[in-house]
Amino acid sequence: MPVMIDDPRGARSIRWGWIAAIWCAGSLCDAGQTVLTMHAEGGRPGGFLPFAIEFVSWLPWALATPLIIRVARWRPFVRGAILKAAPVHLATFAVVSAVAEAWSAMLRVVYNPWRHHRPPIFLDSWLTALVYQIVTFAIVYALILTITYVIDFREGLARQMTETARLNEELSRAQLAALRRQMDPHFMFNTLNSIAGLVRDQRNDAGVRMIVGLSEFLRRSAEDSHRTQVTLAEEVEYLQRYIDIQQVRFGDRLRVSLDIPAALLDAQVPGLLLQPLVENAIKHGISKRVSGGEIRVSGASGDGSLCLRVYNDGPWTGKDIEPVPAGVGLDNLRTRLHILHGDQAGLSLRPVDAGGVEVVVTLPFREA
Repeated sequence: MPVMIDDPRGARSIRWGWIAAIWCAGSLCDAGQTVLTMHAEGGRPGGFLPFAIEFVSWLPWALATPLIIRVARWRPFVRGAILKAAPVHLATFAVVSAVAEAWSAMLRVVYNPWRHHRPPIFLDSWLTALVYQIVTFAIVYALILTITYVIDFREGLARQMTETARLNEELSRAQLAALRRQMDPHFMFNTLNSIAGLVRDQRNDAGVRMIVGLSEFLRRSAEDSHRTQVTLAEEVEYLQRYIDIQQVRFGDRLRVSLDIPAALLDAQVPGLLLQPLVENAIKHGISKRVSGGEIRVSGASGDGSLCLRVYNDGPWTGKDIEPVPAGVGLDNLRTRLHILHGDQAGLSLRPVDAGGVEVVVTLPFREA
C-alpha cells in the first residue's frame, strides 16, 4: 500500500515506487495462487499466459490507488462527516471495481488464458467475475483506506512532536536570551557607577582605562549575544576582561587567581557563567572590606561532569543570591543552567571550613 510524505506546505504527496512495489508483490501472490489452484484441481492452463493475465488484471487497482488516497483525505471517515464521506467512497469503489473487472474480462476474452473451447463473452464474463470479486475488492478498498489513515495519523503525530520540540527549543532560547539581557545591564550599571566614583575621586586616568575596558567588554558581549553556550576558553577570556575593569577600580585590594586546566578549555559552558559569580564574590566578599580580599577561580572534571568553583575569602553571610527583585545573579544562573541541562546541572553556595565562601557549579562535560 502507499506511503505518504509531507512537503513543507503540509500538502501530502504519494510515493509511486511504494505503490508499484506493493501492488507487484500482491499481484504476484494472487497470480501464483490462482495458477497453483488450477493445477491442483486438474486444470490445464496454457503455460505462462494465465499467470501473466492474472498478474496484470490488478493494474487498474494499482493505478487507482492514488485516486483512492486523495478521496480518503478529501472525505475522511471521521465523526460528524461519515454521512458525507460514505456516498463519495461508495461511488469511487463502484467505478474502480467496474473498470478493474472490465479490464480483467477483456483480457480473458482476448487471450482466453484458460483455453476454453469457446472464448468467454465479455458481458457475461464481466458480470460474473464482478459478483464473485466484489467482496475481495471491498477488502482491498478498505485496506487502502486503513493504511492511508494509519500512516497519516503517524505522520501527523510525528509532525506534532517535532513541532512541539521545536517550539520548546525556541522557548528555551527566548528564555535564555531574556536572562542574558538581564545580566548585561546589571553589570553595566555597576561598572558605570564605579566609573562615576573614579571621576569624583579625580582618578581620571583610571576612569579612562575603565571606560576602554568596558567598551571592549560590551563589544565582546554583543558579538556573543546570539550564542547560548561558549567554550570555557572564551568564558575565561571574557572573565579576564571583567577582572581587568575591576582591578582598575580596586587596585591592590583585589587579588584574583585562575586555575583552569588546559584540558577543560574546550568544554561548553553557558555564556556569562563565571563573570556573575566573580561579581557576586567582589560585591559580598571584597568591596565591603577595607583590606580587600582574594578570589580564586578553578575548574576540574570527573565522571562526565565539569565542576567550576569560585572562592572568595570574605565572610559567610548566609545569602546565596543578591537582593535584587528581578532575580539577577545566582538565581539567574540557576535558571539558565536548568533550561540548558535540567537536573544534570546545579549551583550551590557554601561556607568553607577554613574561612571564606565558595560557589560550586556542576554541569555535563561536553566538548565544543
